[in-house]
Amino acid sequence: MPASPKAMDLILTHRSELISYARRIVGNHSTAEDVVQEAYLKYWAHAGSGAGTPEPITEPVGYLYRIVRNLAFDWQRRPARTLTSNVSSDILSSYPAPDASPEADAMWRQELAAVQSVIDSLPERTRIAFEMHRLGGMTLQDVADHLEISVTRAHQLIKQALMKCALHLEKLERNEHETAVSESASEKKRGSRV
Repeated sequence: MPASPKAMDLILTHRSELISYARRIVGNHSTAEDVVQEAYLKYWAHAGSGAGTPEPITEPVGYLYRIVRNLAFDWQRRPARTLTSNVSSDILSSYPAPDASPEADAMWRQELAAVQSVIDSLPERTRIAFEMHRLGGMTLQDVADHLEISVTRAHQLIKQALMKCALHLEKLERNEHETAVSESASEKKRGSRV
């Protein structure tokens, strides 16, 4: 069903404000766009044709905001979703495929456990800031508001957590490399004696 010009104008006029409103509730821009898109569909289904609606909408802007609000809260209540929509394919390709070798799977699990141990060892505020921002998709402003700190301080806490995770992974990788080199050297020694 095509939207009426009046409905289309209303939606286009308020699109960016509605996305900002939804983003404050759901925590990230792409999810907010999805919520607003779904809200458009609901609005059009109810008011788009202008004919045959059960009751006229007296406050169309308020009605749109209410739809966005309800959908945003519904979105948050949905079961955990995969976070692949905001992740580049380069990052995803570094994770083992479902049919990955047992060695690759073990290495990935070891790295994941290492990062989890670092996160668990962080000071509470740093851990909360990191989890809210990097795992929960919250904005720096949301993190700062929740922890009652400045946005700059929230950024510093998240950066500290990321640096600790990166350093720990680097150390783990260096240890794996040294182990592989020493195993290779000992195999060469055994091969030369034969």
